Amino acid sequence: MTTVKFDGATRLFPGAEHPAVDRLDLDIADGEFLVLVGPSGCGKSTSLRMLAGLEDVDDGAVWIGDRDVTDVPPKDRDVAMVFQNYALYPHMSVAENMGFALKIAGVAKDEIRSRVIHAAKILDLEDYLDRKPKALSGGQRQRVAMGRAIVRQPQVFLMDEPLSNLDAKLRVQTRSQIAALQRRLEVTTVYVTHDQVEAMTMGDRVAVMKDGILQQADTPSYIYDHPANVFVAGFIGSPAMNLLEVGVQGNEMMFGNARVPLRRETAGEAHQAGDAVTIGVRPEDLQLVGNGQGLRTVINLVESLGADAYVYGVAELGGSEHHVIARVDGRTPPRKGEIVELAPQPGHVHVFSTATGERLPS
Repeated sequence: MTTVKFDGATRLFPGAEHPAVDRLDLDIADGEFLVLVGPSGCGKSTSLRMLAGLEDVDDGAVWIGDRDVTDVPPKDRDVAMVFQNYALYPHMSVAENMGFALKIAGVAKDEIRSRVIHAAKILDLEDYLDRKPKALSGGQRQRVAMGRAIVRQPQVFLMDEPLSNLDAKLRVQTRSQIAALQRRLEVTTVYVTHDQVEAMTMGDRVAVMKDGILQQADTPSYIYDHPANVFVAGFIGSPAMNLLEVGVQGNEMMFGNARVPLRRETAGEAHQAGDAVTIGVRPEDLQLVGNGQGLRTVINLVESLGADAYVYGVAELGGSEHHVIARVDGRTPPRKGEIVELAPQPGHVHVFSTATGERLPS
């Protein structure tokens, strides 16, 4: 049974004012596929490297299973890492690349060959074992890097943006293969990406980071439906959630001409913060309504997708312009330049504190 635990793990690079990773607390279950996601510089790759032993832990601890590995050398942690650039040896064949770590560890040749062939069958690489990396496509090289990790039979797989060098179509295809492979092998996996679509489609759980701080860790569906703060709400989802600061009157917030009821405690906090809250509405939860019933919006772009269409518009709210995105019926979408009114569907409004950005009861 192999679990992973970050216990207040902190990494402060020399000369830096703020930690790259700040008191990270995160438990990863045995066999779980956890995705660390966030913008560039958020600390996700540093967290992965701390787990691998490639970065020091300045405070706190890192555990693999029941063993504190904070000060254990990388080679003794029983983890296998797949890098962004694959790090294949160009002068070695596919089979030699896959079995090299076992050779260095002194594993018998027959055992190495057996493990390499087994991994090649799993990854559909049997016909390429004698080729050099330069004779392979990007997707095949990525699978070789995966094979090199598989033959080691580690306790934990670590993957640092392994799909970022692939084209869009191959990236979509390969991410489903990696997710299926992980379920088959049932090896605890920590996967780093900046692509929130990748995170939402691959992970059992998603951990969202910003500025070295863990913002939220939960299942993809829970994070999508219950983002913990404004950052998570805006980062997770494609197209992004509409986030607008709106006024509050009594126990209602004003979405243009639409009045949306608020919980009493949320309304009370809004009145203390200047009679305003930040609301989030996903594009699919905005609907077209009649004149005088919603937020007046000028359509600038219509993106037709067949059955659905996304309309991009500009609305004036609180004396300033805001960009708004809504998903509508693709057969009868508004036209570019048309003025429409949009209102959120009841029960699909996320409310956040304008002062702190934290989620409020809605």
